[in-house]
Amino acid sequence: MDSGLKFGVFDHMDRGADNVAAFFENRLKLIERYDEVGIRTYHVAEHHATPLGMASSPSVFLSAVAQRTKHLRFGPLVYCLPLYHPVRLLEEICMLDQMSNGRFELGVGKGISPIEHGFFDSNYDEGSAVYREALELILTGLANDRLTYEGDRFQVKDMPMRIRPVQQPHPPLWYGLHTPKSVAWPAENRVNVVTNTPVHIAREITDGYREVYEAAGHPMSELPLLGMTRYLVIGNTEEEALAAARRAYPKWRDSFMKLWVENNRDPIGVSYPETFDGVIESGQGFAGTPDQVGAAIQEQCEGAGVNYFIGRFAFGDLSLEESLRSVNLFAEHIMPSLRQAA
Repeated sequence: MDSGLKFGVFDHMDRGADNVAAFFENRLKLIERYDEVGIRTYHVAEHHATPLGMASSPSVFLSAVAQRTKHLRFGPLVYCLPLYHPVRLLEEICMLDQMSNGRFELGVGKGISPIEHGFFDSNYDEGSAVYREALELILTGLANDRLTYEGDRFQVKDMPMRIRPVQQPHPPLWYGLHTPKSVAWPAENRVNVVTNTPVHIAREITDGYREVYEAAGHPMSELPLLGMTRYLVIGNTEEEALAAARRAYPKWRDSFMKLWVENNRDPIGVSYPETFDGVIESGQGFAGTPDQVGAAIQEQCEGAGVNYFIGRFAFGDLSLEESLRSVNLFAEHIMPSLRQAA
């Protein structure tokens, strides 16, 4: 496992102002820059039938990421396991790990939207049980030359694994956490975690994770990554950064809410302020100069007890140039000072 403070990127791939082809190409150019500046991992969300997530097939998009980068690790955060047949997804995971020479990171979950599940004729209320069985099948297949699995929903008998992952027994696992009550499984199984909660809740999560992890007999010197994600817009002046963030964020939130609004339902378990000023107030995003943003990140990382900071550099209608400006300033001024502080 990694030690010290590391840096990642989370991306909803929400629809901006570009046409779709230009949107994908610009995002890949931005990801190339993540690779160049030393970002550890690129994480992409999975959503369906909503402008919140244009990478509705993470594997397809990540196959392009594998070819456009050299060092950057990457993966879904998360694959919505109930929406796949696990054998098909198992083979895609092996392909992506081989295509990237072992740079794939496997984020797993059941998905948060019953509306999206419904488009797949998937029963959301059964999602947790399907998720557990699908994950068990996938991990069994990744670690063996032949796959035999007998479950309530999935059965496989003596299937040859013609492609195995580079990383054995499987690529690193990732899981999203919104509450300290959910730390037991990832901590006991040495799974990396990410949260976007305010600092005080993030601290409860990381403290709880460490407690369970140590009680399970795992060495603290091999602690997995405990990550926190924040919106970031960095400019040469505070006014420049705030103007871009205040313009772009409501467009991201409109994408987040669109499918829920169309179906006259409220999001489950998550809510976001209507303005970027509300995001700043909740501590879930920063806009300003490198000195301002760097100081805020350092304070929050220390307060939350994380060893992995994840930026959201592209959201709403931020242009490629605006996102690149944030990334370049982050890499030049903030990453070195945070590493030194850590």
